[in-house]
Amino acid sequence: MPGRFAIRRRSLCAILFFIFLLNASAASAAESKMSFEAWIDDFKVRAQTAGIQEQILNEALSGISPNMRVIELDRKQPEGKKTFSAYLDLVVTGKRIQKGRALLAEHRPILEKIGREYGVPPQYIVALWGIESSYGANTGGFSVVESLATLAWEGRRRDFFTGELVKALKILQGNHISLENMKGSWAGAMGQNQFMPSSFFNFAVDYNHDGRRDIWSDKADIFASTANYLSKSGWIPDERWGRSVQVPAGFSKTMYGLDTRKTLGEWSQAGVRLPGGGKIPVVSGMEASLVAPDGPGGRTFLVYDNYRVILKWNRSVYFASAVGLLADSLL
Repeated sequence: MPGRFAIRRRSLCAILFFIFLLNASAASAAESKMSFEAWIDDFKVRAQTAGIQEQILNEALSGISPNMRVIELDRKQPEGKKTFSAYLDLVVTGKRIQKGRALLAEHRPILEKIGREYGVPPQYIVALWGIESSYGANTGGFSVVESLATLAWEGRRRDFFTGELVKALKILQGNHISLENMKGSWAGAMGQNQFMPSSFFNFAVDYNHDGRRDIWSDKADIFASTANYLSKSGWIPDERWGRSVQVPAGFSKTMYGLDTRKTLGEWSQAGVRLPGGGKIPVVSGMEASLVAPDGPGGRTFLVYDNYRVILKWNRSVYFASAVGLLADSLL
C-alpha cells in the first residue's frame, strides 16, 4: 500500500507540474501575442507596483511605438566571424591611441585621484572609455526607453529587458538625465561608458556630489563610475591585465583557455616566453591562463585575474584583450 500511494502521489505531482508548465507556456504565448499598446498598458501596472510615478510613465511611454530597427539588430546574426586581428584593427587604431594619450594627459589630475581612490590605474579607465564610445564621441542615437520597451515586448529576453526598462524609468525619476537626452545603443546601453540601466544602479557614481550620476557628460562621474565597476568586480591594484607572449612549437592545445590556470613559474617552465624570447616575470603564487583569440598559432596572451574582471564588463575575449592592449599603448 505505501508503495502504491507513493507512486500515485508522484504521478499526481507530475501531472500538476505539467499543468503548471502548460499554463506558464500559455501565459507567455498570450503575452507575446499582445499588441504593443496592450503590452505597454500591462507594463504600466507592473511599473507602478515597482514604484514608478504615473507622471514618469505617461511622459516616457505615451506615443512610443516598436522600433523595428532595434528588433532587426537584436535578431541579426553575423554572416562570418571576424578574426581578432581584424577586430583589433578596428578598435585599437593609431588615431584612438593618439587621442587616448592626449586625453589621459588632459585629465590626468582627476584620473589619478580617482585611480588612487578605487585602485584602478588611469590607463584602464581611458581604454574602456575609448573602446566603448570613442571617448564620448559615439554614445548611440537610440531612445533608451523606446529600445528597451521594444525588446521587452518582442519577447526574446522579455524578463531581462522589462527589468532594464523599469530601471531606466527610475533613472528618469531620479533626475539623472532628461527623457530627450536619454539616448544610447539599440540594446539600451547608455552614456560615455555604455552602462545598461542595471549597471547604472550598481556602479554609477555621483563623484562631484551634485545629486546626479551623470555618465553622459560629466567626466568625473564617468571616470569614477568606470573605476567603481572594475573595483567592485574584483580589480587587483598593482597587477596587469596580462601580456603578449610566445609559446614553443607544438605547444599542446589543451594548455589554452581560461579554465586552465597555472602559476607564472609553471608557465615559464613550460616554455612560455616574452615576444622577444626573454623569460616572463615570475611573481610567487600568481596564476595566469593562456588566451589565443584566433586559436593556437595566433596571437597569444598570458592573462591574469584583472583580465577576468574586464570580462565581467563584456564577456568577450576580443573585447578584454583589446582593452588591455589599448591600455598598454596609452603609457
